[in-house]
Amino acid sequence: MPKNKGKGGKNIKRGKKEADDDKREIIFKEDGQEYAIVLRMCGNGRCEAKCIDGITRMCHIRGKMHKKVWISAGDVILVGLRMDMDNDTKADIIHKYTPDEARFLKSCDELPRDLRLNEGVADVFDVEDDVECGQDYFEFGDDEIDRL
Repeated sequence: MPKNKGKGGKNIKRGKKEADDDKREIIFKEDGQEYAIVLRMCGNGRCEAKCIDGITRMCHIRGKMHKKVWISAGDVILVGLRMDMDNDTKADIIHKYTPDEARFLKSCDELPRDLRLNEGVADVFDVEDDVECGQDYFEFGDDEIDRL
């Protein structure tokens, strides 16, 4: 009969669920990096993200983050730009910011003021872009709301 080789099952191997209440150091962008917002997840460790410079890039989740940091649409991320042969449409995800960290970046003027955070929708930059896309907004008065 074999000896016990481990300390438990798969939950122990995954790691203990600890509270992430402690503050972590905020990573600011450097040369060759850009802030972006995830537009949609494409599967196979890839996602489509709109960078702050206005270019939509296909981003790859690096192996260190794969199955450890969960990324979804609307998240603010830091991407490393690929400097391959005039290929400006691909990037690698370096870091995912929490909503508190994203608000802090916005207050430090790292992110644009007109950026809407935690929306989870494609056009997150400003209201003028939404109007140009043909989306209409309705405003209801107080008397109309009372009738509903």
